[in-house]
Amino acid sequence: MTAAIPVFKAVSQMQLAPGSTVTIPDVSWEEFESILEELGQKRTTRIAYSQGVLEIMAPLPEHEIPKDLISDIVKILLKAKDIRYQPFGSTTFKRQGVAGVEPDACFYIQNYQQMIGHRRLQADDPPPDLAIETDATSKTTLDAYEAIGVPELWVYDSGNLSIYLLRNGKYIKFNTSPNFEDIAITQIIHAAVERSWQVGSLQALEELEAMI
Repeated sequence: MTAAIPVFKAVSQMQLAPGSTVTIPDVSWEEFESILEELGQKRTTRIAYSQGVLEIMAPLPEHEIPKDLISDIVKILLKAKDIRYQPFGSTTFKRQGVAGVEPDACFYIQNYQQMIGHRRLQADDPPPDLAIETDATSKTTLDAYEAIGVPELWVYDSGNLSIYLLRNGKYIKFNTSPNFEDIAITQIIHAAVERSWQVGSLQALEELEAMI
């Protein structure tokens, strides 16, 4: 369910049902920063802000389970390839005055060394090399990632993984990931998520590790 409403009261007072999204138009950067502060860090909702439009999303359990599983799969595959990384979870990434977004999970891979020891993002920090979203198909979300300059974005929706790579400031859909060129990543993730609904996430991950 999506609703467009003006901001007349504290956003933190909104009661969002799981799976719902609230879209708030005509939000200035200052208002966005104020709303982030009001919402605080200890919350289950996710936000995306771009071109003056703010989206606040309340995930479903069917969103959370694939999110964690896909993040774990990335860690397993990177370890198997002996690639170092630094995970940054659902950190809020911003481009001052333009966009803000909170991925379900994200990783520094090429830039992992630069981010080791960072407890807070600095103004000159690069965006994550890989961000993961589940069931996030809105234009606002994609625009925010483009504005922030995340090189690779995975969107898992309705059982399928889409891989977007940033080319000249815009996302183009690809069939493979440059971080896993020799791996059929879309098939592996689809199979692992489907398997997790049958046997649980732990066993699905164990089976994947045994396979690779």
